[in-house]
Amino acid sequence: MSAIISDHNAFAQLCRELAQHRSLGLDTEFMRERTYFAQLCLLQLSFGEHAVCIDTLALPDLSPLRATMASPAIGKVLHAARQDLEVLGPSTGPLLGLFDTQVAAALIGLPAQVGYGDLVSQLLGRRLHKAETRTDWSRRPLSGAQLAYALDDVRYLQPLCEQLTERLRQLGRWNWFEEEMAQLDAVGSFAIDPDESWRRLKGIGEVDAARLSLARALAAWRERRAISSDRPRNWILPDAALRDIVLRVPRNMRELALTAELPDGIRHNSGAEILALIEAQRLPGLLPPLPKRQRPEAAETELLHKLSQLTQQTGRELGIAPEILATRRDMQRLVNGARDGTPLSGWRRAVIGERLLQAL
Repeated sequence: MSAIISDHNAFAQLCRELAQHRSLGLDTEFMRERTYFAQLCLLQLSFGEHAVCIDTLALPDLSPLRATMASPAIGKVLHAARQDLEVLGPSTGPLLGLFDTQVAAALIGLPAQVGYGDLVSQLLGRRLHKAETRTDWSRRPLSGAQLAYALDDVRYLQPLCEQLTERLRQLGRWNWFEEEMAQLDAVGSFAIDPDESWRRLKGIGEVDAARLSLARALAAWRERRAISSDRPRNWILPDAALRDIVLRVPRNMRELALTAELPDGIRHNSGAEILALIEAQRLPGLLPPLPKRQRPEAAETELLHKLSQLTQQTGRELGIAPEILATRRDMQRLVNGARDGTPLSGWRRAVIGERLLQAL
């Protein structure tokens, strides 16, 4: 079998063969530096004793793979799967039956963000060469070194899956892993709803209702513009500029020109539209002053430290990274009164959640 498939007949034959296997290794190579949507340049698959690359620039229609990708009976083994799922979704539809080797590795005690190469080295004793990490995957023809690199990224996924599965079962954590994968299966589409895109903004969590309404409107406008032009959202309006507009609320071009990190080109081309959007919010002429960042009370700081120590202790007892159990943000939300979230759901509730609640 050829290392790379770029004609329709070979692709059709491959799709028929894939449907006969119970498990596939899967990875992608893509470019998105200058676009909103990722350009899928290569899809790598491993099955049985074979590994192959599909040239998705020569074969952009991947719909013949949809049935296989949607079948939960055919396992899909990936490493750090979320980005690959986001890139593949528009071409193949949702992927079901997922096994994320990075998640599995974290649950057996390896670093939470362990890389594929490190995992292959630690569990399989193989050293991968990463000379092509920054290659331009949109250029053709691909060199032998590029293909070797791409194939290595799937060649070891199924052996990793076997070792990780065995270790998870030995530790009695297979149910934990199944919960994590069920959540990943349920994600479906990674597409962002423009009206919800404001949630990814940082630095506006404590603003008043009027400014929050403006942030939502600006973020939705930016997202729609980025989607329609297929350009990165920061090319439409940088995060820092959007945040500064929300905080200062400029009312004219002179005030808009003072916006932090707003390129002149964006101001000239989109300034009038941004100001019109601000005006459409009908904000009061005098907005409340920006809230001053309050230092946490001593009792709050002490309680957060207590929860952190408890999480670290539990992580040591289990031999896993504490951030797998609860992040600092999770603990801060508990201190602030929230009674939902990751530590209080699924397997984590019994392992760490109840202990955190008792410590409050």
